[in-house]
Amino acid sequence: MLTENLTEAERQYYYMEQCRQWVEKQVKELGRPLTASVVTFGCQMNARDSEKLTGILEKIGYEMIDSENADFVIYNTCTVRENANLRVYGRLGQMKQIKKKNPSMLIALCGCMMQEPEVVEKLKKSYRHVDLIFGTHNIFKFAELIYRRLTENQMVIDIWKDTEQIVEDLPNDRKYAFKTGVNIMYGCNNFCSYCIVPYVRGRERSRQPEDIIREIENAVADGVVEVMLLGQNVNSYGKNLETPVSFAELLRRICRIPGLLRIRFMTSHPKDLSDELIQVMAEEPKICRHLHLPLQSGSTKILQKMNRKYTKEDYLLLVDKLRAACPDISLTTDIIVGFPGETEEDFLETMDVVRKVGYDSAYTFIYSKRTGTPAAVMENQVSEAEVKDRFNRLLEEVQTIASRVCSRHEGTVQEVLVEEINRQDKRLVTGRLSNNTVVHFEGDVSMIGKLIPVRLTSCKNFYYMGEPENFTKN
Repeated sequence: MLTENLTEAERQYYYMEQCRQWVEKQVKELGRPLTASVVTFGCQMNARDSEKLTGILEKIGYEMIDSENADFVIYNTCTVRENANLRVYGRLGQMKQIKKKNPSMLIALCGCMMQEPEVVEKLKKSYRHVDLIFGTHNIFKFAELIYRRLTENQMVIDIWKDTEQIVEDLPNDRKYAFKTGVNIMYGCNNFCSYCIVPYVRGRERSRQPEDIIREIENAVADGVVEVMLLGQNVNSYGKNLETPVSFAELLRRICRIPGLLRIRFMTSHPKDLSDELIQVMAEEPKICRHLHLPLQSGSTKILQKMNRKYTKEDYLLLVDKLRAACPDISLTTDIIVGFPGETEEDFLETMDVVRKVGYDSAYTFIYSKRTGTPAAVMENQVSEAEVKDRFNRLLEEVQTIASRVCSRHEGTVQEVLVEEINRQDKRLVTGRLSNNTVVHFEGDVSMIGKLIPVRLTSCKNFYYMGEPENFTKN
């Protein structure tokens, strides 16, 4: 069959069918199912990509298992920190011995780490037992690349430097039946001086709003009640579309989808957080009362070196606007300690913002050099002893404030979306408030995926214990 006249999605379904026939033949010869495992490193964008990889593997005929002793192992890699690369190399070293015992095993590598040319060269030279290498821009070609590996019987490498292409309507397998992530855009244009992401994810490209809404409508028809809209910077959504659409406008349209109960999104860059978006967040009850707004540093001088394009004062003004419009909003953030040139005075500026904002939680990181970024060659790298001291002080402050902030809903009744049976105590279920705080309360499997009114009886620093109110099983 010639595939030249097919759409890209049709081409990929053709290759899925070819691979499925090969899998069926192997299953018949072996007398057992072929198994596959997708191992995910990194962010929620990677987790969403892994759902797509899993969907394609299931369409081909693989049985998914949670073990690296599978017939096909895929590592979906992260490269935000060099330590992430070392973890992957370590796994590959172990897999070499496993593959010796099972020569027909397939190993694939994809994701951000594969967008680095030096990584691919190292894999070609020192990890010849890897079968398939591809990057972030051509995940949609997964079935075609598997087919190439099966027919060519040699390592297949397919790395794209960048792309404008977005392929819709391919399989995906959701981790949860009742909630899902939805990519609204790909790539990043910000080039923060410490970050490798724009180099490995490419330039910003937004999906058409009609395609996003159709995907969400289909998910809702399949039982989804909560979506997480995903992008490296969702606030800049729509700027590169032929007919520009703002993120706020997209949100309003998504809020109109019947049956969808909750909408989350991340990540928001402060420089692009518009008054229009704040207004939509205040007016639309489906939008969750939680915003992740990365600070990175409270020092305007350091923010400038980071190429963040806002000042300490800009950030605090945004927080004031958010609090005025949405008094009950939960704010979380990212903070880097020990960026090159950071002085004690700069660090104290960060502590000042932490105290003024009162975050529900903060992801705190010690700065680490990332080869390939401008910050890696900056002068005045901060000593390890100074960084550790500042990090510990920040962590203590964040935890003290978060413990106090979290308790503000104690004694009230709030809706909780139940996610799972509690892993430590099977008599309990675990879910989340609109503001993303975790709640544990007595319940059973019938509650999973439902919004349950729960009285928050006690706050345990970063989570609540509660009691369900007026819940009747359907």
